[in-house]
Amino acid sequence: MQDIIRAENVRKTFNLSRKQQKIEKSPANKKVALDGLSFTAREGEIYGLLGPNGAGKTTMLRILATLIKADAGDAFVAGHSVSKEPDKVRASIGFLTSELKLEDFFTPAYLFGFFGRLHGLSDEAIRRRQDDLFGKFGIDRFAEVRVRDLSTGMKQKVSLVISVVHDPAVIVFDEPTNGLDVLTARVVTDFLAELKSQGKSVVVSTHIFSLVEKLCDRVGIIIGGRMAAEGTLAEISGGKSLEDAFFDLYERTVGGL
Repeated sequence: MQDIIRAENVRKTFNLSRKQQKIEKSPANKKVALDGLSFTAREGEIYGLLGPNGAGKTTMLRILATLIKADAGDAFVAGHSVSKEPDKVRASIGFLTSELKLEDFFTPAYLFGFFGRLHGLSDEAIRRRQDDLFGKFGIDRFAEVRVRDLSTGMKQKVSLVISVVHDPAVIVFDEPTNGLDVLTARVVTDFLAELKSQGKSVVVSTHIFSLVEKLCDRVGIIIGGRMAAEGTLAEISGGKSLEDAFFDLYERTVGGL
């Protein structure tokens, strides 16, 4: 299989305010989020970025989605550089993050149409796509309900379908089941598996071991902004559970919990 996403020695540093320094319990006014991170995700697979909170997973995905720029290094999506060809990257990628805030005043139907037109879809294509996705996720009954009146789970479903309105070849999801009830989380994980069956390439970041074990073909473990290990689940776990293998690696990398 060909590489569909490739990150090459990506580095990113953030300036910290005094308040953030207190939160981070750090005397330094800068935080290294990514320290030369490299990895590859292959066409037609589900690739998992696994790591603790603060490891750099979200920062890496935001760089892939062209929302922020790396300080050094580069990443490529479907052969396009995120730094030099951001428009082409955006056209080929669907990005879902918990930071996506839907405007409370609008309805799912309006937002779906709005983002569909942003991606250049015709009204007929939007209608067909909406019928399919709204029906699949049970949004059809809430299509004309304002976002402010939707449940948390329904908002997440609406965010998900909006992120794939243009039927992208590459889907990048940041913590796709974070904060969801078990029923909604199951709908989302089933959808990720369905995307793979359609030949899509999926990258998910998570700290949930069971999600990686259930869905991912390959996994990269990020610790402290660096790639600590990368490979298939069997290669990473070495006969152990993924959780045990992760904590063994964490202790060797960080020097204890």
